Amino acid sequence: MTQVPGWRDVFGPLRPLLEDPSVSEIMVNGPSRVYIEQKGLLKKTQVCFPDAKDLLLLIEQIARGVGRVIDANNPYLDARLPDGSRVNCVIAPVALDGPSLTIRRFPGKVPTLQDLVAMKTLDERMAFFLHCSVAAKINIIVAGGTGSGKTTLLNALSFSVPPHERLVTIEDAAELRLKSENLVRLESRPSYQDKAAITTQALVTNALRMRPDRIIVGECRGAETMDMLTAMNTGHDGSMTTTHANSPRDTLRRLESMILLTGRDMPVKVVRSNIASALQMIVQVARSADGQRRITDIVEICGMEGDVVLTQEIFRYTTGVGFASLGFVPRFVSKFADRGIDFPKDFFTDNYEVRMGSGPKK
Repeated sequence: MTQVPGWRDVFGPLRPLLEDPSVSEIMVNGPSRVYIEQKGLLKKTQVCFPDAKDLLLLIEQIARGVGRVIDANNPYLDARLPDGSRVNCVIAPVALDGPSLTIRRFPGKVPTLQDLVAMKTLDERMAFFLHCSVAAKINIIVAGGTGSGKTTLLNALSFSVPPHERLVTIEDAAELRLKSENLVRLESRPSYQDKAAITTQALVTNALRMRPDRIIVGECRGAETMDMLTAMNTGHDGSMTTTHANSPRDTLRRLESMILLTGRDMPVKVVRSNIASALQMIVQVARSADGQRRITDIVEICGMEGDVVLTQEIFRYTTGVGFASLGFVPRFVSKFADRGIDFPKDFFTDNYEVRMGSGPKK
């Protein structure tokens, strides 16, 4: 499926949806059940395929277009379309009710932090703080559920990386669109036919030999987690990644579980110590019932006390109140001046909020 003007033609009834910029996700549950996501909300469409065979034919064409095979022995596929959209296909015997197809699309313009402020994902104060944190090479993990906006936020944060720095990105299906000239993009690959798998873990290990200033892993979900933390702990400050988790504390538990489930013979306290020394910030994102994506928490990881990883909330979103600083000054703010960043001394006080024009906190 080469990138030519008519590549969408093979998608038949899905073509109008692919050409609609307001559609962020297309979900085909069967020939007559096609859903889309628009503005964060799911809707059923009138689009349909003649029958399941036509849907299966499209899935097979997608697989051929990316040089893969999907059949009973390889019943699922995860790949990229020519426009960068991510496509997932599942067929029998895994899909019990017939072929299924999901396409996650990305906006033509990569949103900046200011764009996300306009979209009410965060406020101006949080955007400035995150910009300074990235520029100062703070290690960050963005956590949230499926479709909460993790990748979008990670892309926006990349605008704050100084242009002279060398970045290496690692993903299982390339979604990041970072704005950097000194950039190397790596993509893992599952095993298929006679081709061996190329794991994210192997790519993280290889990236360490590529003289990166920062390593950005699209998502930590398994064995690569410890390697990512090791990279953060060995001079690759400012590295970033994402993970699926529903709260900052859940993020820490998930990281711990992913490391231990790989079979590494490490005491729990050592695992937690590695997490606490490698990561400095958790940015939690969530999608509300009305489809709005927001940063709900920005949390500093403050080290260890006994066997417990300590955290402190810096910003929080509360329904009915909005975004607010909790008055806590992160310890890593001292690094801002070292990087030549002019950061207001009263940034976390009510006085700064008044200067911004929002008035004193209630």
